[in-house]
Amino acid sequence: MTDYGLRLRHVPSRLGAARRRDCGGTNGAAVLCAALLLTPLAASAELTFSGFVQQNTAFNTAGANPDGRDYKWREERVQLKLDATGGAWRGYFKGDGYYDHLGRSGGGEVREAYVDYAAGAFDLRAGRQIITWGLGDLVFLNDVFPKDYEALFAGRPLEYLKRGVDAVKLGAYPDFASFEFVLIPSFRATRIPDTRRFHLFDPLPAVTNRETVKPGQGEWALRAYRDVAGYDAALYFYRGFQGTPSMRPDSVSAPTRITLFFPELSVYGASLSGRAGEGVLSLEAAYYDSRQDRSGTDFTVPNSQTRLLAAWQIQPWEDFALNLQYYADGIRGYAAYLAALPAGFPVEKRWNHTVGFRATQFFLHQTLRLSVYASYNTSNEDYFVNPELRYSFTDRVWGAVGANAFGGKVSGQFGQLSRDDNLYLQLRYEF
Repeated sequence: MTDYGLRLRHVPSRLGAARRRDCGGTNGAAVLCAALLLTPLAASAELTFSGFVQQNTAFNTAGANPDGRDYKWREERVQLKLDATGGAWRGYFKGDGYYDHLGRSGGGEVREAYVDYAAGAFDLRAGRQIITWGLGDLVFLNDVFPKDYEALFAGRPLEYLKRGVDAVKLGAYPDFASFEFVLIPSFRATRIPDTRRFHLFDPLPAVTNRETVKPGQGEWALRAYRDVAGYDAALYFYRGFQGTPSMRPDSVSAPTRITLFFPELSVYGASLSGRAGEGVLSLEAAYYDSRQDRSGTDFTVPNSQTRLLAAWQIQPWEDFALNLQYYADGIRGYAAYLAALPAGFPVEKRWNHTVGFRATQFFLHQTLRLSVYASYNTSNEDYFVNPELRYSFTDRVWGAVGANAFGGKVSGQFGQLSRDDNLYLQLRYEF
């Protein structure tokens, strides 16, 4: 996951010309881009229309928000999906309209809007799309694409954890391996919790003069994968920027202004997954190359990191699944990190170790689902627990009740959210 506190050093992530310009980060531009790309399907496409209506509320259980409200989330939402296929082409659109009672405003969001083209040993997808790589459960090593942690911690459905990116994805499938190349012309950041709704650690709360500077360049990523002796093996490469911002004050001793920026980052990784005994074993590793400060002497830029994950998923009996996880990350150039860190600031350990699990049990012919996710950092005693009970009233209507509980040190990943415990309700009608 990601550390959401605003530290002076990095918030580590754990968190034609006209067409190209119009397909940027705005929802209106994404809709225009989708309309232009769907043109080849207009003549003879098979259309499928679906969506849902949803109510989502999260109540605080440990105190009010920083803005004094008693709710973490309270909204009504409508989603519309359009799927059009015709020959080698496919167009897909998913868009939401919502009313946010806490923001006292309505709005819209383009979740996905893309066109697929498939031909023999390659395919192409262009437009806003959600990309998921890697093997972790709420732990991300080689999945560097943007997330929405506010959605996760405010009790929204898990599908809202991932944010779409405006990208071109090319897939190639020769006999010896499969490849995916992703080009993202415009950087899109991971969304961290809103400071009006969540209590986040801030080392300089008195400095309110802040500016966010986003990268003027895009990102690209490559994945190669194939079967190796019955195991799914993959290699990953990413070149872009940290998904969550770092803070740079104009002065360490008497700061008056803070710049939030996204340091340069490259990621090199690998994963392996396959059967082990009665379950499935997953192994993943990644090296985070902090290109902007490889020496580790700039305390506002994250040091390079090594990240490791091991997981084992089993099904001991019918309708029950258990996933066990171990995750570790280590700071490279630790001596330089300690030397550069200003006095009085929280010190991260050289290695952090996190254990976690997800247990899922179905009842009543799989209409009732009880799930529990828990994560505990043995290095700083941070924890996050998310139990949820979901019931399908009919094939089209389901509801869920769950909770988010946090704890640990006030400067820690989850400890800073200890006053943000909440109970959430979800009700959805699908059509």
